[in-house]
Amino acid sequence: MRFRSLKYFLVYMVPAVVIFSISSSGFWTYTALILLFGILPFLELFTKGSIENLNQEEEDAALKNIIYDVILYSLVPLQYFIVVYFLYNISDDNLTIGSKIGMTIALGLSCGILGINAAHELGHRSTRYEQLMSKMLLLTSMYMHFFIEHNRGHHKNVSTDDDPASAKYGEVIYAFYVRTIIGSWLSAWHLEKDRLKKSNHNVWSLHNDMLIFQIIQITFLVVIFLLFGLSVLLWYVAAASIGFMLLETVNYIEHYGLRRKKNGNRYERTMPIHSWNSNHPMGRLVLLELSRHSDHHYLASRKYQVLRHFDESPQMPTGYPGMMVLAMLPPLWFRVMHKEIEKYQLG
Repeated sequence: MRFRSLKYFLVYMVPAVVIFSISSSGFWTYTALILLFGILPFLELFTKGSIENLNQEEEDAALKNIIYDVILYSLVPLQYFIVVYFLYNISDDNLTIGSKIGMTIALGLSCGILGINAAHELGHRSTRYEQLMSKMLLLTSMYMHFFIEHNRGHHKNVSTDDDPASAKYGEVIYAFYVRTIIGSWLSAWHLEKDRLKKSNHNVWSLHNDMLIFQIIQITFLVVIFLLFGLSVLLWYVAAASIGFMLLETVNYIEHYGLRRKKNGNRYERTMPIHSWNSNHPMGRLVLLELSRHSDHHYLASRKYQVLRHFDESPQMPTGYPGMMVLAMLPPLWFRVMHKEIEKYQLG
């Protein structure tokens, strides 16, 4: 058990390859993209995930092991180092457009994997300092409203038509992007409005977290503009956009075609059958067990190192990186996933 946590050091492959891409030029700036969404998905086609779960004694030991938190917390300064490094490097006027695109994609991958994914884990923690770290990471993708909508909206409405982040059966991912990006942002505003109304606070006040988040994000962009200029700012906005598009791609694959039954005016409780699961090892480690998503929605307070496999959960045919690539090709996605849904329903 003492060394079980060491496998999660694989997550550092992401900042390493992103920094390499940003420090390179030409073809080599695309190294992060090729590795994370080319080589990694290919390798996972030949791996089989473990369905093993920790026993109670092992869970207790894992929850007491500070290394798991150190790995998670360290991603915050790493992400901010990468952002500053990107801003400095991409301001070089001698770089070609192709190199700048590659560097921007690399930062976008960091925003999505280190930024939003780690922020997701931290956002479910109960301490203020962990939630602050979550918001700091979300800032790098200009997606701070996720902290509100995900915890108070998505987890309540997941796998229903009330949730903008749960993809419908037959919904093309590009249409889903429009629906979820707009819908999630508006949902966060409505959630804050309802919260403030119950606590007798004015919506247009500093008690409104959504208002505070917009001010912080705009200020962050203004600082980048003042220090590095308009061109660098636009490249950064493009990278941040890639980051939140990665998040929404993950949302698309996690609940595609799965729906909770409605009993009167209430939906049935969220169970492991309402999220797609993947036990493929590399995706699990790089994404800090995000792909054991069924257990996360069944009990959102469980930390990443103790998430479980459930035999009744619908299983993806490969890991998250490969499924994200597949989702970009709707005809192939429908062909694969509709068979999986049919097979799961029959089972």
